[in-house]
Amino acid sequence: MKKQQAPQHRRRRLRLAVGTPLALIAAGVLAYGTVFGTFGDDAKPEASAATAPVPGNAMAAVAAMQPGWNLGNSLDAIPNETNWGQPRTTKALLNSVRAQGFKSIRIPVTWSDHQGAAPNHTIDPAYLSRVKEVVDWAIADGFYVILDVHHDSWQWTSKMATDHDKVLTRFSATWAQIATAFRNEPAKLVFESINEPQFDNADNARKADLLNELNASFHKVVRASGGNNAKRLLMLPTQVCTPDQRLMDNLATTIKSLHDPRLIATVHYYGYYPFSVNVAGSTRFDAQARGDLDKTFERMRDTFVAQGIPVVLGEYGLLGYDHGPGAVERGEMLKYFEALGHAARTNKVTTVLWDNGSFYDRSRLQWKDAGLFRQIKSSWTTRSATASSDNVFVPKSGPVKDRTLTLNLNGTTLKALKQGPTKLVNGRDYTLSGNRLTLKAATLSRLVGDRSYGVNATLQAEFSRGVPWRIQVITRDTPVQSNMTGTTGSFRIPTQFRGDVLATMKAEYADGGNAGPTSWTPYQQFNTAFAPDYAKKAIRLTPAFLDAVKDNARVKLTFHFWSGATVTYYVTKSGSTVTGTTS
Repeated sequence: MKKQQAPQHRRRRLRLAVGTPLALIAAGVLAYGTVFGTFGDDAKPEASAATAPVPGNAMAAVAAMQPGWNLGNSLDAIPNETNWGQPRTTKALLNSVRAQGFKSIRIPVTWSDHQGAAPNHTIDPAYLSRVKEVVDWAIADGFYVILDVHHDSWQWTSKMATDHDKVLTRFSATWAQIATAFRNEPAKLVFESINEPQFDNADNARKADLLNELNASFHKVVRASGGNNAKRLLMLPTQVCTPDQRLMDNLATTIKSLHDPRLIATVHYYGYYPFSVNVAGSTRFDAQARGDLDKTFERMRDTFVAQGIPVVLGEYGLLGYDHGPGAVERGEMLKYFEALGHAARTNKVTTVLWDNGSFYDRSRLQWKDAGLFRQIKSSWTTRSATASSDNVFVPKSGPVKDRTLTLNLNGTTLKALKQGPTKLVNGRDYTLSGNRLTLKAATLSRLVGDRSYGVNATLQAEFSRGVPWRIQVITRDTPVQSNMTGTTGSFRIPTQFRGDVLATMKAEYADGGNAGPTSWTPYQQFNTAFAPDYAKKAIRLTPAFLDAVKDNARVKLTFHFWSGATVTYYVTKSGSTVTGTTS
């Protein structure tokens, strides 16, 4: 199924490590002197971080950019830097991000609202100065910096098929000004022609021609602008930055036609779409989601890397993570990022994490989920073990039974199972048979204590390498819901979760038809059609969901929880009034 893209202003989000061989190549290049300083193959290496030598070989330079991070929803925000909820970018922020281990930073910039009218399309000098300030801070920190033309792609370049000359003139004028302003910047500044280019009112062949024309124009304008731009690394995207084979083939053809060894291919990846947003019942990082990931990275390798073209995964993450908490279950998310890091390393792809504020808190300068970042960071260099689940559910009443998890060892071995500093004893507290870890009933009974709802204990499975796997022991009972009357603008189902966690929602009419905006599946999209509010003990049905259901038609909702429990609820919409019942 084709991966759908959320509107750009709503994401940004969510890359990983380049393979060790490339890192070694980069180190070897540096060691033997095939480098250029600020620019020029004969230049001597500079001492400062801002002018540190860049490998003369583009493939090695891209390897040295691993790993990277996106300053998303800031300078690309519309119309101004703080309009999408992020604080004004500071040098302290960039210093802090650099300290996390990132070697490159992608700075998306939307120019549209800061340009004058035709024919010059003059960029506001104050805005250009602000962009340069942020770029210079990043270069001073030692970052490789990727600078682009961002949401302009859907604001005006998308009209190129029907307004060709005006769009091409503006695009060329925009890049001419950017290139002139930054032509003396060090070699660590990389230009990216355009983010996720898209074209309205054009068939596939026409879209390919238009993108080729934009990329070729970008290349010509930058190279002709003088200064360090004569040899600067330039990055060219596929259509919408999608890593489909046809689109990557088109880009490879463009790159080869330009006969320039300092070109980089770029695509984006947000995972197998149903898993990425939690729709169609795809709640787990299963074989299908993993297969999609593996095949995508193999295509990048075969189409670009194997042909001598370096590739940067300019954005990656999970779309659901950007739409609000809970869409992708945390353990399943950890598996995804672990696998993505491995795929990136083995296929020699440099990755740049999309972060629109979902990962790194730019006000507090700390990770919102430190454990998630530990998994991402670990995957830059090694593999980690995971398990079939990070939760073990125990019933509120009745007998407690053994619980078995399947370990995904990924070449590791289990070294210890701990509760805090205390090691559990193999054979008494748990057993390990191959990749099957069984927690004994007596151990679980001890861990849950009086069986109060929710997380009663947290275990850590430690392995021979990588990060530990967290296992939460949770007491739960079947959730209970209540009747409710509300409106399409505000409807919440009273829900006593009783320790359980919502996984997905199925919506069907009496005749078996699918109900809701996602008509191709009964399993609606998490946070888009429904969302749990654990603090307020309710599940919200969104206006988008309720507006899409038929008037006066009873809808059967089946809520699936991570313990395996299901709860059925019924809603009927009559005009703007919504009635919900348990039977």
